[in-house]
Amino acid sequence: MASGINVAVQVKDMSNVSVTRMELLARKAQIALASQGRDLLEQKRTALMKEFMRTADTALERSDALQVSAANASQTLARTEAMAGAESVRSAALASRGGFSLEVTTRSVMGVRVPHIEQKSAARSLLGRGYSIVGTSIAIDETASAFEREVEAIIQLADTELRLTRLGDEIQRTSRRLNALDHFLIPRLEAERDFIQMALDERERADHFRLKLVKRSLERKREMDRPK
Repeated sequence: MASGINVAVQVKDMSNVSVTRMELLARKAQIALASQGRDLLEQKRTALMKEFMRTADTALERSDALQVSAANASQTLARTEAMAGAESVRSAALASRGGFSLEVTTRSVMGVRVPHIEQKSAARSLLGRGYSIVGTSIAIDETASAFEREVEAIIQLADTELRLTRLGDEIQRTSRRLNALDHFLIPRLEAERDFIQMALDERERADHFRLKLVKRSLERKREMDRPK
């Protein structure tokens, strides 16, 4: 039952196909072009996957580096609070509040535009941190430096994750295009090519059969018209 439905659908789909030599040549050219595009997409996806894996390794490394920086900053903060007092640390933190600008650009990776956060040092000078260097201890300076390194690690990881996300999206988009070619466009073009070829072959056989009938008829007529 299912096969009968499939055949009916296929016949219905082929009802608008023009059975000509020109259409056959056109389908063959379309199949060749689609196959070439499929090969290029496959190469692109393979290259993107390699770049994705390299970026994923970098993301893991930077994630580990961020964990180390965060742990070091937390330990330094706890030590400073114990030495200088929580109020002194809080006062220095409030005084050093300020903005931190980032510049996001785009780069081409395997022909794909991916965002890139321009690496910028988060380290500030002693005077640039905002708090008084006279009324604070060196432990607070060390804490500020530790958290500045953590900020830099966060920026590095964010840059890698943005790149990883964009590559992943492009891999999915490329895979969808490949699936469309593999499972829809190319099979449809091949089915139309085979249908046209079959119809042309059948027409050629029918024409050949009719020519044989005409030839036999003419031969019989000549036999009958030949003088006895």
